Amino acid sequence: MSSLRPWRHIERRKSRQIMVGNVPVGGDAPITVQTMTNTLTSDARATIDQIRRCEEAGVDIIRVSCPDVESTTALREIVRAANVPIVADIHFHYRRALEAADAGAACLRINPGNIGSSERVAEVVRAAKANGCAIRIGVNAGSLEKDLLEKYGEPCPEALVESALDHIRLLEDHDFHEYKVAVKASDVFLAVAAYQELASQVDCPLHLGITEAGGLIGGTVKSSIGLGMLLWSGIGDTIRVSLSAEPEEEVRVGYHLLKALGIRNRGVRVISCPSCARQGFDVIRTVEKLEERLQHIRTPMSLSVLGCVVNGPGEARETDIGVTGGGNGKHMVYLSGVTDHHVADEGMVDHIVRLVEAKAAEIEAAGAAAEPVAAE
Repeated sequence: MSSLRPWRHIERRKSRQIMVGNVPVGGDAPITVQTMTNTLTSDARATIDQIRRCEEAGVDIIRVSCPDVESTTALREIVRAANVPIVADIHFHYRRALEAADAGAACLRINPGNIGSSERVAEVVRAAKANGCAIRIGVNAGSLEKDLLEKYGEPCPEALVESALDHIRLLEDHDFHEYKVAVKASDVFLAVAAYQELASQVDCPLHLGITEAGGLIGGTVKSSIGLGMLLWSGIGDTIRVSLSAEPEEEVRVGYHLLKALGIRNRGVRVISCPSCARQGFDVIRTVEKLEERLQHIRTPMSLSVLGCVVNGPGEARETDIGVTGGGNGKHMVYLSGVTDHHVADEGMVDHIVRLVEAKAAEIEAAGAAAEPVAAE
């Protein structure tokens, strides 16, 4: 971080690190992006196809629901096919947890207090240890324990935190410490307050989410407010943006959120104006096409698309590639902040895509050349 920009600094909460498969969560590991499949897990082929789309979008960890034995049976094939760790979502059937652990799940999403006796908890812990599984405790305001609702009268931060601590205690009583915790709510204020309080009491990694956030637009706004507040204050080790949208959209929104905070950079960060009567080309349509065409780029880089010369040159000087609207259908292209050439309306999108792809290849080549060569 530049000493001249202290306002950009985010000091992350110090948490201990656990492993979810081969992905570290917590500590100084990058904040990971998760999603969840919505196919029938028993349909291994459909689930694997959906996982592939999420992998292309950059997902780090992906969760699948395992409500029945048909799902845990298919899980073995799904785990073998996936290139990212798989979390098995378990609710009340502890045997599904045992089956999922044996099938190769990297993590079990289970609340130990919901599965019955201490011996059942012990069985799940033994299976997790034997198979190298982590566990995610997932407290949700919509499914709080009856005694907590009676005690507090309604879902509140204190109730969510107490529930989480009760579940943590059950795992630690069996000497299990490879866990992370979520205290989700659809109410932004409730979720944020619960996470803030829990963060002050435990050192385990925290899985962030605003649950049942809504559709693509509304849910993105709601999640960005809640998760943004927490991440900005340094809280959170892994995130899921819960949307009524396809899982790969959750992944894309998650990365956009992290990019906006400067926490993780993946792919092209587009800076574009809202457009007005001064625009020299159709900014809205151009940005829509570019975002669609550039989804395959993983190399972090910036692209500015500005409709006129009011703010265009200033923004373009700060990005890897920029285009500013001009007169007579000719627009200025900037490379590394310097004016370079003009491009006409016709073929402009294709031209910018080629420039971005070339720049990405250049950045990747420079990175590969900078890597130390191992001694033979």
